[in-house]
Amino acid sequence: MADILIIDDERAIRKTLAEILGFEGYKIEEASDGEEGLKKFSEKNFDAVLCDIKMPKLDGIEFLDKAKAINNDVPIIMISGHGNIETAVDAVKKGAFDYISKPPDLNRLLITLRNATDRTKLTTETKVLKRKVNKTIDMVGDSPAINKIKNTIEKVAPTDARVLITGENGVGKELVARWIHEKSNRNDGPMVEVNCAAIPSELIESELFGHEKGSFTSAIKQRIGKFEQASGGTLFLDEIGDMSLSAQAKVLRALQEGKITRVGADKDINVDVRVVAATNKNLLQEVEDKNFRLDLYHRLGVIIIHVPSLKERKEDIPKLVEHFTKIITADYGQPNKEIEKAALLKLQNNNWGGNIRELRNVVERLIIMSGKKITGDDVDSYV
Repeated sequence: MADILIIDDERAIRKTLAEILGFEGYKIEEASDGEEGLKKFSEKNFDAVLCDIKMPKLDGIEFLDKAKAINNDVPIIMISGHGNIETAVDAVKKGAFDYISKPPDLNRLLITLRNATDRTKLTTETKVLKRKVNKTIDMVGDSPAINKIKNTIEKVAPTDARVLITGENGVGKELVARWIHEKSNRNDGPMVEVNCAAIPSELIESELFGHEKGSFTSAIKQRIGKFEQASGGTLFLDEIGDMSLSAQAKVLRALQEGKITRVGADKDINVDVRVVAATNKNLLQEVEDKNFRLDLYHRLGVIIIHVPSLKERKEDIPKLVEHFTKIITADYGQPNKEIEKAALLKLQNNNWGGNIRELRNVVERLIIMSGKKITGDDVDSYV
């Protein structure tokens, strides 16, 4: 059922459109002027918007400009009884999906709205498919440690329980998070990733919760934060141990209450997000050192999944090497390369400090530098 926002300062027109579209199966929300409409638009993901042009406080063209800056994917249909061809052209140039004169022809309105919501659906489906094609990777291995992780994911994924993934750098914590999302009931929604270690501490709150225009020096326009972007899906907080204490306090509130507040705003926004976090740090030690909040640790760690290092699952290395070889040769448009047993044995006995990430890089190097087969001598030369 598509969500439609109707913005018009004439109550009778709003009610008439709401009644007609409600009868057609749409879910309707109304706003009496552009400012109220923009507020609702920024707080919820609509499938389409019907917007009058002549309105008090914020007219339709101004609303169009501001709404496009917030979410460019939502089709906005302009309606007006005072317009002309120049107004229509101007609206379409600024990004309006279509322009309809008042009183609207009912058939044209319904067809335009159906086309608009179909486009929204296709845009969403395309993003989801791209994400699945580009990001979803098999979890390779039959070691007891990996089988335990797979079994845990099968049990945990269909719930909304928060998960904390621990392990060294390069072990595949992001892959575990993706599996949890793909096997969850939220897999048709977005999975939004935040690398907490890569964002300066002074910007992390804006990144997570968004900000209002003018809330600080470089805030030249409103920004939707990652919590809002992930609404209906999964938010993956990678390297959560590197988050500042002030940001931790706000994340804790978001988890407790399901609400966030943008930087520079005083209004709460409800968010429906499943949080999965990951860290390469010992968070209990970080708590001891007063770098991490104990209450946040307990909120995040409803389920804790530890991903073992490669030296703890050496029996999986031959399968991982064969798996990476197939993927990389296919990417390069090459036939799959045979790997000699001596080469596999040497790779299996290597000390992989960088874990799976390092192993994949080495396999790629061997494919590029070796001949028709990957031999033990190749491993000695290039590892």
